[in-house]
Amino acid sequence: MPNERLKDVMASGGWTCSALAERAGVDTKSVERWANQNRTPRLGTARMAAEALGEDMFALWPSLRQPRAARAISPELVALYEQRADLPVSVFVDLIGKATERIDVLVYAAVFLHEAYPRLNDLLRERAAEGCVVRIALGDADSENVKQRGEEERFGHGIESRCRLALMHYRPLLGTPGIEIRTHGTTLYNSLYRADDQVLVNAHVWGVNAFGAPVWHLRRTGAGTLFDTYAASFDAVWNAARTVEES
Repeated sequence: MPNERLKDVMASGGWTCSALAERAGVDTKSVERWANQNRTPRLGTARMAAEALGEDMFALWPSLRQPRAARAISPELVALYEQRADLPVSVFVDLIGKATERIDVLVYAAVFLHEAYPRLNDLLRERAAEGCVVRIALGDADSENVKQRGEEERFGHGIESRCRLALMHYRPLLGTPGIEIRTHGTTLYNSLYRADDQVLVNAHVWGVNAFGAPVWHLRRTGAGTLFDTYAASFDAVWNAARTVEES
């Protein structure tokens, strides 16, 4: 079955198979198969061909819209969620509850955790008592980057208040062996929730509150570098953060 849309666009623009093949960096027979057998080119090749034709790539090859399996993208990717609101808090709690060596949390506030799971501090104490190192990095409510985020998300001073509220929630943990809390004033590109070799990455989008931004669940496999990239970013922020002292 021929690709009639492609053939019509080529005809109207005066494109021959050989001319389009040259522009797309393939042989002429490949273009003939696109047109006459409705074969779908690779994504990069399809993009070059569509740009040459002045046509939408997905209009020419609708099958390119089909998502690839997560494993084909990266062996470290366990799941991808369109927004954080799609994840029940139990996902975060279960991840933390299974940790045996390390728990790292990098956020501005993320008060939704304490609001939805009031036993969070108890859970962190239990993990620390079992030998887990717990590091919590919260946003400095007085930092310019936190204030800027509030303006970008049309949150006003709300985000600063939530940073103070988050610190209030975690403050009872101060002095607990194995648990340390720091505040940071960095630009928060991603919120991170790490438990041993797994991490939930809440990517931030300009002007969108964190609950409406995507989350990807990564697992360190030894076959990729995504997990280690985010782990290193946490360490960089942690090293620059200020320790919260007991009052």
